[in-house]
Amino acid sequence: MWIDTHCHLDAPEFESDREQVVHAALQAEVSAMVLPAVFIDNCRSLPSTPWSCCRVALGLHPIYIDSHHQPEHLDELAQLVQQHRPIAIGEIGLDFFVDGLSQQKQIDFFVAQLKLAQRFDLPVILHVRRAQDQVLKYLRRHPVRGGIAHAFNGSPQQAAAFIELGFKLGFGGVMTFPRARRVRELAGSLPLSALVLETDAPDIPPEWDHHGRNQPAWLPRIAQVLAELRGGMPLAELAQALRHNSEAVFGPLP
Repeated sequence: MWIDTHCHLDAPEFESDREQVVHAALQAEVSAMVLPAVFIDNCRSLPSTPWSCCRVALGLHPIYIDSHHQPEHLDELAQLVQQHRPIAIGEIGLDFFVDGLSQQKQIDFFVAQLKLAQRFDLPVILHVRRAQDQVLKYLRRHPVRGGIAHAFNGSPQQAAAFIELGFKLGFGGVMTFPRARRVRELAGSLPLSALVLETDAPDIPPEWDHHGRNQPAWLPRIAQVLAELRGGMPLAELAQALRHNSEAVFGPLP
């Protein structure tokens, strides 16, 4: 019924009970989960994920630009994409929020991965923090086949710009907090055709477990919040619309 368009099941936080976490998601009617890679090691390992409910994206996350990524990893990433044919390039983008990260190196890796998405005609999964306009600039210079702006928290004008470029906007745990007024207003007012749901598990837990570990099984409860923000929309109707949006990006999903 539900699709988690962004979760990191391979994260160390799930080391002790990963199988149970996947089972709990399926029991909660989360039928598909998209797992984006973040550095070259899990680009190598994620394609062998054993669960038929999971789909994989391959990419190099900007937050690891100085600690993990090397120029040769871009060549290896291209080889892995050609070999495994993931459903997207991701998680890629720009993070100008974290102090000390090389912005120019982030841009170089981002542009290289946009070109990789062009080469293989794949959508991209974007990480964007304090860099909405910069990401939009490079998307216009290097157009790709749409994708998802993960954990969207920009302005209505920036939302419109991403939508115009063929992107869906990812909403999750943040919108469950009453104080997150801007995100909640966007979730409630943007065209439904532009929205997808995500957890970013184990990160960005929802309000009811904000000190805990996020997990895909929370997605239906997060969807209930979205339904309320959209005027009490029927859950079955919301699930159908969100699946349509997710599959417009990634193709058929479980």
